[in-house]
Amino acid sequence: MASHIVGYPRMGPKRELKFALESFWDGKSSAEDLQKVAADLRSAIWKQMSEAGIKYIPSNTFSYSDQVLDTTAMSALFQLGNAAVPAMEMTKWFDTNYHYIVPELAPETKFSYASHKAVSEFKEAKALGVETVPVIVGPVSYLLLSKPSKGVEKSFSLLSLLPKILPVYKEVISELKAAGATWIQFDEPMLVMDLESHKLQAFTEAYAELESTLSGLNVLVETYFADIPAEAFKTLTGLKGVTAYGFDLVRGTKTLDLIKGGFPHGKYLFAGVVDGRNIWANDLAASLSTLQELEGIVGKDKLVVSTSCSLLHTAVDLVNEPKLDREIKSWLAFAAQKVVEVNALAKALAGQKDEAFFSANAAAQASRKSSPRVTNEAVQKATTDVLPMLVLDWMLNRRSLIFPVLPTTTIGSFPETIELRRVRLEYKAKKISEEEYVNAIKEEISKVVKLQEELDIDVLVHGEPERNDMVEYFGEQLSGFAFTANGWVQSYGSRCVKPPIIYGDVSRPKAMTVFWSSMAQSMTARPDEGNAYWPCYHSQLEGLPLRKSEHAFYLEWAVHSFRITNVGVQDTTQILTHVCYSNDNIHSIIDMDVDGITTENSRSDEKLLSVCMGVKYGAGIVPAVYEIHYPRIQSIEEIADRINKKLAVLKTNIFWMDRDSGYGLMTRKYSQLKLALKNVIAAAKSLCVCTKFKKVKTE
Repeated sequence: MASHIVGYPRMGPKRELKFALESFWDGKSSAEDLQKVAADLRSAIWKQMSEAGIKYIPSNTFSYSDQVLDTTAMSALFQLGNAAVPAMEMTKWFDTNYHYIVPELAPETKFSYASHKAVSEFKEAKALGVETVPVIVGPVSYLLLSKPSKGVEKSFSLLSLLPKILPVYKEVISELKAAGATWIQFDEPMLVMDLESHKLQAFTEAYAELESTLSGLNVLVETYFADIPAEAFKTLTGLKGVTAYGFDLVRGTKTLDLIKGGFPHGKYLFAGVVDGRNIWANDLAASLSTLQELEGIVGKDKLVVSTSCSLLHTAVDLVNEPKLDREIKSWLAFAAQKVVEVNALAKALAGQKDEAFFSANAAAQASRKSSPRVTNEAVQKATTDVLPMLVLDWMLNRRSLIFPVLPTTTIGSFPETIELRRVRLEYKAKKISEEEYVNAIKEEISKVVKLQEELDIDVLVHGEPERNDMVEYFGEQLSGFAFTANGWVQSYGSRCVKPPIIYGDVSRPKAMTVFWSSMAQSMTARPDEGNAYWPCYHSQLEGLPLRKSEHAFYLEWAVHSFRITNVGVQDTTQILTHVCYSNDNIHSIIDMDVDGITTENSRSDEKLLSVCMGVKYGAGIVPAVYEIHYPRIQSIEEIADRINKKLAVLKTNIFWMDRDSGYGLMTRKYSQLKLALKNVIAAAKSLCVCTKFKKVKTE
């Protein structure tokens, strides 16, 4: 029985790639140094999967940035070396917390085969004695994940470029065949979306065009993250030249019914039964039962045990967590452990079941269900006694403050310096006293407040120097959470997050932000914004299900949950929420009953603002006008132009100016920050004389 992994984390078990990348960007190491770290990571991953017994091992899932950008490089769509070119939009990879750079295409776009990365990495693995399956983002998904270039009509059909890009795919396929590849994997995750018939037809046309080039290869088309719709299933299983289909059977439980209803004879089914999106150990007994049922449908020789999606979305290896609570650790499986789970299931299907491994897994599953640390009776009672959702009017929820015409603010964090990291680490290791720690953080807050006053920012933040991470910090203040030392997950580029693990009912023993926020407010006469991370991530609107049929239920739950968290807030307290790379659910955002929303708009060409057209939205809006994910300093004129576009669209009483991202300015340097914020303030002041807005008292 065969086993397969859709993809694997790239950063390394201890973020080796992150540090190598940032060292190279800072000029502290050479390109050769960076390439050596990358090659060592790839080699270790391939050997690990090979030694674990995985038959279909992926290659070309490694990236210095993201897989979509790699495909863009493969197709020669870069403007290299031009620092004045604004960064392309960055957005979420479907409904995950991973981000990709959105390709910008136009009718005149020309594609040519440029980057040979897929072939190079296949050959690299082969030289190490490891046969791999090269993985490439499929041509139709690549185009549908792109957007029209600036200045191009929004009605431009991205799929009209399909005949232009397919020759590039033919070249890479031919080169892989010549290099000895016997399998190739095309990731076509767009097939799980609600697609119109002409978009489904594009898949049929694309693979028909590639059929002759694919001859002699086994071709896997991989889908993930949701159920595949019935029409898309029919399209996928009818594609020419394709010999195998991969499905997410964790999130896509209804896909099982489609498979039972008719699976093509003689084709391979790559069954994604091991969850690639969380850190919990798989229920091996349940997965084995599903696989045995599938075996009866497709046959023993055509069933391949796989992960539900790439393991990119989980932490790397539990081996690096020696201090984690033993019981909780037994409930977990990071990427390395999920590889073992996949192979254990494949061996069990082949009649070589590891009884000890399955027994340990069953014991862990039972432990997690029955452990008293999972259930907190006080929390259970509180959830049943929760106050009914209050229906408030945003006009009653405004704080009496007088703002300038275009008020300015930021979203929380300021640069995380080496000195700050040292102070936090020393305090955690008990090398300095609590008093020394508080004084060090107080000094940093004072510096941040003074800087913002000098820059003439209207609503200040305290810079969050006490926070190691925007999520983990809050988890540390709550019960029901466990924490890892190296449970890092890639978010974008070299940026990684270390999410705390919710293992049981959550409660708050004490106030989490009041001490530091009060300290900051005592240092200034200007209003200071207290920043807290909401319970379900970015006001819950970013985890919207991929299928439209599931939207209404999810949004009702999300809005209700948000309002419950605010039910005790005084009317004199102003509430703003940051929805970052959120979907365009403006009516649900209005129902959240906040005083203002912050959205990402510095890269996305104002697309989120268009949803406000024709909508009566009386609260404030903070469309972020400065891109902070990369070091290029945007000019005053560029920022002012961006603001003017927003002013032409928005119908609101309060229009704020901000810079982008929930990470705040943590990832930037102070030298970059000062000049960047100066330009934002200057742009705001330059527009005040000609704006249609009057000075507003919010009351």
